Amino acid sequence: MTDTPVQPAAWMLRETPIGPLLLAATEKGLVNVVFHARGRTLDRALARLSGRLGGEPVRAEPLPAQPLPAEPPAAGHASGPAAHAPGPAGHLAAAAAALDRYFAGSPEPFTVPLDWSLTGGFNERVLRELAARVPYGTTVGYQHLALRVGDPGAARAVGVAMGANPLPVVVPCHRVLESSGAIGGFGGGLETKRTLLALEGVLPEPLF
Repeated sequence: MTDTPVQPAAWMLRETPIGPLLLAATEKGLVNVVFHARGRTLDRALARLSGRLGGEPVRAEPLPAQPLPAEPPAAGHASGPAAHAPGPAGHLAAAAAALDRYFAGSPEPFTVPLDWSLTGGFNERVLRELAARVPYGTTVGYQHLALRVGDPGAARAVGVAMGANPLPVVVPCHRVLESSGAIGGFGGGLETKRTLLALEGVLPEPLF
């Protein structure tokens, strides 16, 4: 039996308007984002990561919130402390800064390198399509996303792929709705999905 190859990884918590997010990264890029990362949810997420990556990720130093820049960085370029810091810690810094800008209202796309090793096959194909071609402030139906990846009968499988997304927010499964326009399900909870869609101007801001 072959042991799982160890992928050096690091993790950190980032406080956001939707609660604490666990961010984890390898040498390749950001590998995992987990909602509501506190208590047992955090413990279970770290245990899963250890098993999938073949070793326990190390905790990175917390970073201060980054101010929203006057001009967004050019596509494909990191900004802030990650620009000259390769490796898991550098990817975490880039992801944290990008999320700070996102929650401050910036519509710029996420350009942080991603490690897709926690997904594969059909799920990965759908998630890559979603990340590349469903931008900020837009939505797509499960059926339309199935059509985009060339499998028109796979709307239900698209829903499964969204539920298994290891990189929510950054890979925006909150932008996938039912064909009727109904909000559909969401692994982070429907209130979290509504908050993200409201932030992007797709839904009205909640009254309270």
